[in-house]
Amino acid sequence: MKSLKVIKIGGNVIDNPDSLQQFIADFAMLQGHKILVHGGGKIATKIAEDLGIKSKMVEGRRITDGESLKVVTMVYAGLINKNIVAGLQSENCNAIGLSGADGNMIRATRRLPQKVLSSGEDLGEAVDYGFVGDLDESSIDRRGLYKLLEAGFTPVFSAITHDGKGQLLNTNADTIASAISIAMSKEYETSLIFCFEKAGVLMDIEDEGSVIRSIDPHYYNELKRQGIINDGMIPKLDNAFEAINKGLKEVCIGKADALANLNNENFGTRLISR
Repeated sequence: MKSLKVIKIGGNVIDNPDSLQQFIADFAMLQGHKILVHGGGKIATKIAEDLGIKSKMVEGRRITDGESLKVVTMVYAGLINKNIVAGLQSENCNAIGLSGADGNMIRATRRLPQKVLSSGEDLGEAVDYGFVGDLDESSIDRRGLYKLLEAGFTPVFSAITHDGKGQLLNTNADTIASAISIAMSKEYETSLIFCFEKAGVLMDIEDEGSVIRSIDPHYYNELKRQGIINDGMIPKLDNAFEAINKGLKEVCIGKADALANLNNENFGTRLISR
């Protein structure tokens, strides 16, 4: 079975032109089939503010009303996506920029109003997140993606999806990367790589040199029991191990500027089934 790498980058890369340029060069050098998924960073928030549109957040989650949707669509699927694609083309990587609506690649369902919990406590009325899309196992057109990859293209996905009824939706980029990886594991030996600001999962949060190189489910439970992994990392790793259980070869977590080391033991943390 051929291999596939699905790589997700966040705002810490997108917001820094030098970091993004280096990442693009390193990504272009990766051999074999690959897919890139990106978020939006602070650019959408800055442009929205310039237009007099206030960004609304509840417990760290963005409310995407009609005006905000216009901005994130323009910025994510337009400005950021096409700049990344142009950068990859300059590195001889034949990238094709996509939203979920293009080719009906990712079909989402608009999120229903949800109760918000803070430290386990109900904050009151259900929150309407607006034009936010959630995914399920049928959301990804894996056959369409397979055709693009086999034709020699490198898909670059923004965090914009659609509902199949003419409505665009804003969808979490981590969720998109995971859903694509799980779907494509039926066609390829698939690895999912999250590039973020830390060097990996750390034994000591204050020490960037304390990267835990490999974690299986048993070791993960032990690290949680010891309190070494806690708070915001738990849902990320829970989702990663769930993806592995659904067919992924591995999930890697590391720094974008270390991507050149992806194929050796010096890149971040690898989550494996056993």
